[in-house]
Formats: sequence, structure tokens, C-alpha cells
Amino acid sequence: MTNRLRIALLIGASRQYRRDLLCGIAEYSRVHGPWTFYHEEQIGDDVPAWLPSWRGDGILARIESPRQVEAIRAKGFPTVDLLGRHELEGIPAFDNDTKVVARLGAEHLIERGFQHFAFCGLEGIHYSERSGADFVEYLHGRGFEVSVYGDGRPIEPVAAATAENREMMREDALADWIEDLPKPLGLMACNDLRAQQVLNACGKRGILVPDDVAVLGADNDEVLCGLSNPPLSSIDPNARKMGYQAAALLERMIAGKPAPEEKILIEPAGVVTRRSTDVLAIADRHVATALKFIREHACDNISVDDVLATVHLSRSTLERRFLKYLGRSPKAEILHIQLQRIKQFLAETDYPLARIAGLVGFSHVENMCNFFKAKMEETPGQYRKRIRVPRQPGLD
Repeated sequence: MTNRLRIALLIGASRQYRRDLLCGIAEYSRVHGPWTFYHEEQIGDDVPAWLPSWRGDGILARIESPRQVEAIRAKGFPTVDLLGRHELEGIPAFDNDTKVVARLGAEHLIERGFQHFAFCGLEGIHYSERSGADFVEYLHGRGFEVSVYGDGRPIEPVAAATAENREMMREDALADWIEDLPKPLGLMACNDLRAQQVLNACGKRGILVPDDVAVLGADNDEVLCGLSNPPLSSIDPNARKMGYQAAALLERMIAGKPAPEEKILIEPAGVVTRRSTDVLAIADRHVATALKFIREHACDNISVDDVLATVHLSRSTLERRFLKYLGRSPKAEILHIQLQRIKQFLAETDYPLARIAGLVGFSHVENMCNFFKAKMEETPGQYRKRIRVPRQPGLD
């Protein structure tokens, strides 16, 4: 019998994001191991008391502080960082692709017709400030202005939980800021707990969600999203895939293969829509009606003529109004919805391509594959392989 790899996990499990990292690691172990894990709940930048005397093969960690770096380097084991805050020689890092997160969040709100946007983060928190900057940059590129919460004063870096607790005591300041912003408003928060705080502030002031303010979180923590009122839309960061790929990299390093020098970025799996953004914030009732019809029937092999029949406008008028509110034509919107549905089926199901083609309105699978490759610059199979964690029966 071969010896099992002994792996230390310096990753907390208090949030779903971190639990998903651990699930991805576990899935890799079950397929390619099994491994023996050493894990205890991590609080902040704590170093487990057992680590200095621990004998093993490798470490998977979310490295938050120089204290942890020192403790890990003292062991001398191959290590992979799943936080990506620091650039550490010899320790490869994974991180979320915040530019793609920002783009998905912005497009989700733009598609709902918003013209006014805001970002609510946690001052002094690296990932929050980076996400906010990416969100602002993307929307500026689309011609929109963005309001960002905060007074701009320098704040000492603290743990995210400390910043979240600090903001719990500043609900009135948050509510004042939201109240003064133009409505209707599309707002993205740096994570789900911050988004929940936004929802609470809106409720306190009688600001309607999603009619006045649509709120989008990040991390797709199903507990937090379900506890929010209304239930919170959120971006799924694909943490399981990050955990799976980090485990695969660690195994290669243990086998003596070199570690990559560049940070490895993981794309999010997509937006999970719930009530907090389930709205069309478009004053033009004809465009709103047409858009609702497209989103309900885009996969039913409809044409622009079918859309025109629901609104009784000329083609040129409808196209002009769509370009004004959405930046694309009615035909482009139909194709956009079809593309999003294909991506959803590829990411969330094991359906064969022929079945997906039928479900999204293509009579021939070849036509769907050609359409997808033209839009995404990769085949459906390549996309599915890239975005999903390999699953084995009985792992969930």
C-alpha cells in the first residue's frame, strides 16, 4: 500500500467560500488520493499550535500575515496559498479574477436597465478595494459613473471580520449614503455580508429593494443569501474549482515539479439571481415589455418580429431604444440570453451538447457549437472543462 500524503489545511470553515475551497480539495483527494488531512478552525492569522512539530508532506493555506509566512517557511514543505494577498517567493498563489467578477456584476445590473451605479465595500480590506476599483473601471469604460462608499481617509489594514463588525455599528452612515444616491440604483457589494448590511440599511429607511436599489453580493454564501431580506443575488466565485486546482498543484510540487511564478486566477462561475436584483429598472415601458418577452422566450426560437408584435413599435424605433438602454439591439439581446443559458447548462449540468442545443433553441448541435465558439473563442467542451470541477459519483 502506498503511503498517503499528509496535508495541513490552514483554511477556516466559517464562511461558505472557505468551505467550498475545502470541498474542492476533498474532491481532488477522493479522486487522486486519498490524502490524510490535518485541519482546525482558523481564526484570523492564527498559527495552529500543532504546526511547528507537525510532520507531513505539504500545506494548503490562506496566508494572511507575515506571522503565518514565517511559520510556514520554517516547515520547509511545499505550500500553495489560496488567498493571494502576498507575493511569496517559492509559494504559488491562487486568487479570484476580480476583473471578471466586476464585469459580471456590472453587466448583470446593466442588463436590468440601471443607469446609476454604486459599490459598497470595506475600507482597508485589500480584496474589497481591488474589487471596487475593477467595478468602477469597467463601468467607466461603458460610459457610467459609479458612487463608492467611504470618505477616503486612510484606514489601517485589519482582518475582514473586524471591518465587517466595525461597519455593523455604522448602519446610519451607510443608510444616509444610500438615501442620497440617485434612484433607481444598481449596487454591488464586496461580499455577501456587506450586501446584507446594505439591505438592512435600506429596510431601515424604507428604501425598496429591488425597485429603488438592486443589491448584488459576491461569494454566493447560500446561508447569508437566504437570511437576507429580500434573498440576495450573488456571484458564485467558483471556490470549489480553486480548491481542486490548488490541491492538484500541491501534488505536483510534492512530486518535485516546479511551482508557477505567476498568480493563478480563477474565473467566477456566474451570477446566481435571487429577489434582490430581480427587476427591470427601465422607464420606457415598451423596452421593458420587449426585454421581459425576450428573457422569457429567447430559447423558443423567436425572432425580432415576434418581439415587435408584443410592443407595436417599428423595428428602427425599438432598436434605437434598446441601444439607448442596453447598448445592444433586440437581436443581440436574444443571442445574449441564449449564450447565457448555454453557459449555465454547461456549468451546472452534465447534459450532452445535443440536449443543450434543443433546450436553448438550436435545431442542430453544430450550429450551437459554432455560435458558442464565435462568441466565447472556445468550444462548449473547452468551456465546460475550464469552468467546472470534475465530479465523481457520490461526492456530494
